[in-house]
Amino acid sequence: MNRDSLSIPTKNSLGSSLSVFEVSDAAESEFDSLLAGKQDTALQPEKFASVESDVTTQYLLNELRAKAKEFIKDKVVSLAWEEMQELVAGILRAMNYKTRISPQGPDRGKDIIASPDGLGFEQPRIVVEVKHRPNQQMGSQEIRSFLGGRHKDDRGLYVSTGGFSREAKYEADRASIPLTLMDIDDLVETTVEYYEQLDLTTRTLIPLSRIYWPSE
Repeated sequence: MNRDSLSIPTKNSLGSSLSVFEVSDAAESEFDSLLAGKQDTALQPEKFASVESDVTTQYLLNELRAKAKEFIKDKVVSLAWEEMQELVAGILRAMNYKTRISPQGPDRGKDIIASPDGLGFEQPRIVVEVKHRPNQQMGSQEIRSFLGGRHKDDRGLYVSTGGFSREAKYEADRASIPLTLMDIDDLVETTVEYYEQLDLTTRTLIPLSRIYWPSE
């Protein structure tokens, strides 16, 4: 059977020729009709014109979003460690917090302090650790070390561009204070979400352009 004889919805549901899959009822019906040497009138190309157009448009949009995310991720990964700190601090400022970045040197598990007043006197006080090691996951020991110096009223944010091990996530779930783990995907999504609210200095680190797409 010629694959090009199938409608776009059916072809999209099948995937590649090397895929292992279970076909949908609609695709099975279309196969039966073609193998019998006829084409169901309900499956005529013109009947699928609008559906095929919608499916193709959505596929292209999803592909564009996925590629854009990967390009942004590459840009974030290429930042220097100090720039990564500035990006995270900028995102927190976009969330209406004031931030203070720790100077270089021993920081006792805190790279950024974010709070309503910027000094940490007002709650919520968010203590942030930034690990910019794209090829290295953070483990449970790093999470325990971070939690060890926290006050009971603190909120924690641990950013790791290398991600987190399963044990690290378990350690975060059972932490004595609210703790959020942010990997590279979370960081990219949050950057895009708050991009319009970022200050000019932070936008300069990750310059992005808006892309318009038909809404219908």
